[in-house]
Amino acid sequence: MKIIEIASTNSTNSYLSGIAESSETYTVVSAEEQTAGRGQRGNRWESEPGKNLTFSVLLRPTHVKAADQFIISQAVSVAIARVLARRVKNGGEVAVKWPNDIYVDNQKICGILIENSLLGNEISRTIVGVGVNVNQKDFRSDAPNPVSLIHVIGEETDRKELLTEICAAIERCVEAIADDEERRQIVTIYKSMIWRREGEHKYCIPGGESFMAEIVDIAPSGHITLRDTEGVERVFAFKEVQYIL
Repeated sequence: MKIIEIASTNSTNSYLSGIAESSETYTVVSAEEQTAGRGQRGNRWESEPGKNLTFSVLLRPTHVKAADQFIISQAVSVAIARVLARRVKNGGEVAVKWPNDIYVDNQKICGILIENSLLGNEISRTIVGVGVNVNQKDFRSDAPNPVSLIHVIGEETDRKELLTEICAAIERCVEAIADDEERRQIVTIYKSMIWRREGEHKYCIPGGESFMAEIVDIAPSGHITLRDTEGVERVFAFKEVQYIL
């Protein structure tokens, strides 16, 4: 795995996209500072320079059809969540907030942005952008619930060591989904790590109603099925429903 370290860029996903054609699979671009880092829903990712991990990984998952692309998100989420769980140990429960944020208890420690380039029914390449809060103590944006490893474990973490560990885990999990049995195991682990996977919790439809519901299932397409308090099952794609924290 080739890791390219740069001082500053607007977005590691954009930087890696610009060099992807001439780069090997599993090339990583890691930046000390990201001036316009992108999160899900078009949000900006806050990261104090030199304190966290902001990086992107180039994948060429030729063993994954375009229709099955959500398995990449599941594999990456499982890989990162497992690494962070080993670090956190007894400091809290590490979970995956659907579709692919990583939480410690009820606070967000990692965001993932996956951008697939499609060629017909195939995925020509995937760029996985990752932001992990590592040693940052103070957050100034209006993000509702950020947390860093330093808050959880009470000491600073070697960021390069953590980067290497996470990238190796991503590679292992993405390679594993080429095997049908291992792919099923990744899906099972993903579902077992889902945040708020038990009990009823509050959700809302953007610009519309809020309601209490429990998670019933997450489909291979990435759609989530919720059962509300009336017993009605409702299916949503990403961005069609939001958790209320």
